[in-house]
Amino acid sequence: MTLASQIASDLLDIKAVYLQPEEPFTWASGIKSPIYTDNRITLSYPETRTLIENGFVEKIKEEFPEVEVIAGTATAGIPHGAIIADKMNLPFAYIRSKPKDHGAGNQIEGRVVKGQKMVIIEDLISTGGSVLDAAAAAIREGADVLGVVAIFTYELPKAAENFEKAGVKLVTLSNYSELIKVAKVQGYINADGLTLLKKFKEDQENWQN
Repeated sequence: MTLASQIASDLLDIKAVYLQPEEPFTWASGIKSPIYTDNRITLSYPETRTLIENGFVEKIKEEFPEVEVIAGTATAGIPHGAIIADKMNLPFAYIRSKPKDHGAGNQIEGRVVKGQKMVIIEDLISTGGSVLDAAAAAIREGADVLGVVAIFTYELPKAAENFEKAGVKLVTLSNYSELIKVAKVQGYINADGLTLLKKFKEDQENWQN
């Protein structure tokens, strides 16, 4: 089993991912979705957590060997980022969603030296907006952002477009295509459910029609 399919399988097993093609969830953006993901749950399962953190380390070494600092996004990327930085014996920082409104007004907590090569850790990519805002903040404060590594992506076209526009490389441990494939094999969904899930990937606005 590949790392991507093993992580997809674990996310389904521990119920970090829910699939309800017939009774969709409503995301904060208003999108009706057949999938809901809460990767914070992975922190409560040591075996899954270890699989994920080791996967992160492997991907970072492979894709960004020159990394000098690991940064987590607030709040979901912070615990994963701290564990990864520890495993790689690298400095760690985290990026707030907005600058502090008191003190020095920092948006990055921790010491990041100007020009330091940074990899940003995120748990989930939908459109990529919040993590790209974090990357922009890190760049403003002098970091050299090499890329973003995340546990899972919904593979929405909007995300690909946003990362390309920002000129930021995205690497993920698993993805929507892998997850629905595993879900079908393991009996989490039937053939009709699979069809709906595939339609959602192709067209998030009209997949129910």
